[in-house]
Amino acid sequence: MSDQAKGLLITLFGVLFVVPDSLFVRLIAADALTIAFWRLLLAGGLSALWILLTAGTDPFRAVLRSGRYGVIYMIGVGASGVLFVVAVSLTSVANVVFIIASLPIFASILSRVFLSEPFGVRTWLTIAAVVPGLAIIAYGSGETQNASLTGDLLALSVSALFAAALTAARRVRNVSMVPGVAMAYILAACLIAPFADPLSMPLDQAPLVLGHAGVILASSVLLAIGPRFITSAEVGLLVLLETVLAPLLAWAVVGENPGAYALLGGGIVIGALVVSNLVLLLRQFNGRTTRQRV
Repeated sequence: MSDQAKGLLITLFGVLFVVPDSLFVRLIAADALTIAFWRLLLAGGLSALWILLTAGTDPFRAVLRSGRYGVIYMIGVGASGVLFVVAVSLTSVANVVFIIASLPIFASILSRVFLSEPFGVRTWLTIAAVVPGLAIIAYGSGETQNASLTGDLLALSVSALFAAALTAARRVRNVSMVPGVAMAYILAACLIAPFADPLSMPLDQAPLVLGHAGVILASSVLLAIGPRFITSAEVGLLVLLETVLAPLLAWAVVGENPGAYALLGGGIVIGALVVSNLVLLLRQFNGRTTRQRV
């Protein structure tokens, strides 16, 4: 198997594992912060244990030595992990995943501001299409069951925070930030513990809680490995699968109808990102073909 095929397969499974994330939040009978506590503590603890057993403490030290960039990364990952659960508890699954799909837009803006990376025409056109799509989703929140503008704004915060984390990670590309995810999750769980009620979780919810942590752990590991072998455009296209499948899964399992506005706005967002990534992928393919001919 070629490196590209390996990367595509690993990333695909990573995306598929993250699809039920929001559904678990719907199914677990507990308040949002308690769900977030167990989600982050178990996923972060298991990740940390796996890293310690396979690589020792050096990866954790490398993240801490990255200075403020490592700190920004962990704050962004930890905060977005908490706010994601709260957002799903306040608005529809479709609204959350469609809004979070705007992450590449925030990443482009932050990269322009902090990394001085120029905007191309493709990026401007993508932004011009995504913003109206997000506006349609927000407008429909007042008329869609299980949707709210507060939850939508939290989902937008998740997108911005995680984009900030990724931008910080790009400043220290030589350092693996996988241990940073584990530390961020554990730290975030400790910080929200006083506001949650972990011991109130019913025992009959344990299988769901463990399953929730398991899919997060599996997706975190696979999505940390797979994208190393494929291009960012290929990663972007695969990640959009979660945006499409998560609302459909919630619709099928708990009967949560996304609503016409979410489907229309989400369709615009996804369509714009698909076209943008396909254009980028085509440019990269043509560039490789040209170099091979030369």
